[in-house]
Amino acid sequence: MTDTADLAKLFRFVLVRTSHPGNIGSAARAIRTMGFTRLELVAPADFPSREADALAANAVSVLAGAGLHASLVDGLAGATFALGLSARRRGVNLPELTPREGAMQALAAAARGEQVALVFGNERTGLENEELARCHAMVRIPSVEDYSSLNLAQAVQVMAYEQRLAMLGDAPAPAPPEHDEPPADAARMERFFEHLAQTLDDIEFHKGREPTTIMLRLRRLFLRAQPDERELRILHGVLADAQRMASLARRP
Repeated sequence: MTDTADLAKLFRFVLVRTSHPGNIGSAARAIRTMGFTRLELVAPADFPSREADALAANAVSVLAGAGLHASLVDGLAGATFALGLSARRRGVNLPELTPREGAMQALAAAARGEQVALVFGNERTGLENEELARCHAMVRIPSVEDYSSLNLAQAVQVMAYEQRLAMLGDAPAPAPPEHDEPPADAARMERFFEHLAQTLDDIEFHKGREPTTIMLRLRRLFLRAQPDERELRILHGVLADAQRMASLARRP
């Protein structure tokens, strides 16, 4: 079985639009206690910060190595499996998992050599729909319905604990890869989705209908399929030909 330290290197914890630097420090401490070291920060309101350093305690090395990104796509670059932590259902049609179920799926992906991202949103608003749409599934911590306001660092600790528990358990031997080639990472998938959205506009597919719902469903479809880079090149070629034909059809 793969060593837990090696598996842990395939995981990253991604904090999106964090408002309070203290939560960044506490999250760093939380993941370090469970054997993880990779923290990615997307558009934090205040970082670097002395408050973050203070609350990180002896995990300041995690903060020192944290990546800073302007967008979630950048924070997910290289990852091929992403779980979005959300306190409530938001109308995004994603599979909803418990932390334990999510940890087992993430472990299976890591055992195949895939990079895994665990994504956490802003303290007040959580992950927005467009951010959740970049994830393969949603994890919901089953807190009580009348007070589900879990602190960001606490949510990180819960998921980091469940992930370590899964890694220490008697997990089955790693399943063989589900694809002949590794799945395309988040950055390449995002470029494909941008091309797809533009193509649908160019061929006037929507015909006045709201495109958002269609794109969310198509995102889910292709994220579930996890195409590899070669398959994406084929899909880009199909879209480029559709755009070319649409351009020809518009000529006088």
